[in-house]
Amino acid sequence: MVETNEGGHDGVLRFPEGFLFGTATAAHQVEGGNTNNDWWVFEHDSSSGCVESSGDACDSFHRWREDVALVADLGLKAYRFSVEWSRIEPSEGEWSIAMLDHYRRICAACVGRGIQPVVTLHHFTTPIWLSKRGGWESRDAPERFARFVARVVAHLGDLIGMACTINEPNIVSVMGYTLGEFPPGLKNELGRHRAVNEAMIRAHHLGVEALNSGPGDFPVGMTLAMSELVAEEGGEKMRDAARELMEDVFLRELRDDDFVGVQCYTRTRFGPRGTLGPEPGVAPTQMGYEYWPQVVEHTLRRAADVTGIPVVVTENGVATEDDKERVAYMRDALSGLHRCIEDQIDVRGYFAWSLMDNFEWNLGYRPKFGLCALDRETFERRPKPSAFFFGEVSKRGELVV
Repeated sequence: MVETNEGGHDGVLRFPEGFLFGTATAAHQVEGGNTNNDWWVFEHDSSSGCVESSGDACDSFHRWREDVALVADLGLKAYRFSVEWSRIEPSEGEWSIAMLDHYRRICAACVGRGIQPVVTLHHFTTPIWLSKRGGWESRDAPERFARFVARVVAHLGDLIGMACTINEPNIVSVMGYTLGEFPPGLKNELGRHRAVNEAMIRAHHLGVEALNSGPGDFPVGMTLAMSELVAEEGGEKMRDAARELMEDVFLRELRDDDFVGVQCYTRTRFGPRGTLGPEPGVAPTQMGYEYWPQVVEHTLRRAADVTGIPVVVTENGVATEDDKERVAYMRDALSGLHRCIEDQIDVRGYFAWSLMDNFEWNLGYRPKFGLCALDRETFERRPKPSAFFFGEVSKRGELVV
């Protein structure tokens, strides 16, 4: 049974033993110098709308030891990071043992510091050799992904704590084929959007098979971007169509997985003609959407209800320069998560996005999600008060409300 202090009436919310408090990054957003993938090409295309290139990012390719030490020193129990496909397989069928060794060292360092390494196999970036063949529209893309996954797990599977096959496939498809803000930068291509959804679902299933066939014994799942979808008057059909295209088509396919990773930041409002901006009176974040920590409780309940499997918040956070606002957001988000636990929903962990301020894709370096600030000249990482707040929650296994 979960100890809940009868709903936390003494002002302290206690989390179950073994609950994972962690933080997350993604290779292209922090490593720097990932020149061999579709995102590097896209961000250097003047017509893409990207405000700047990733460049050196946070130089985590060289400074990963500092990153692991930060996670450990803060008292967090898990570090979610991604392995960069375009480094490991720079040309089709050509494998870099040096790069596989690099990611194995990161896993080993985590284990050595008592941190669970949570490895994501695909976080938005695809090698140039595959993108030239159509990326996820290429007929054999799922099989090529599964071959990559098999090679990775063979090399470092014995050190993996958890594995996420594909990060937010629904964002890859909607941003790349409907909104045009991610590679390949296409707009209103609904048929191709649906085809990419199907391809990534197939890639996930093949990736799960590959991960389960290799060394190691760890839970495997997909991470999905979820939102609290609400309809204003006349917006019900638009909301329901978005829910099916963005969430349910994936959630229904995950019922045999070990967990589903919920990644949530805000709510999305729909009117008769599509999405609406922030509601008057609800503050926008640096991303332009609503400050809405309530999204955690809503999406956890929905993901658990649709899939029937354990859930992990694999990303949640807020883009703000005001770190007091970040602490308030996290406190409210964790309070909502705890209500789910009180209701016997099997929630296994919460990962704060992100370990440090980093490259936020087409928006560049302006949005600040980090628990740590980054000096982009010296690459110094400076923990913010929110980092110490979250670290104390992790170390104590409880939240003071």
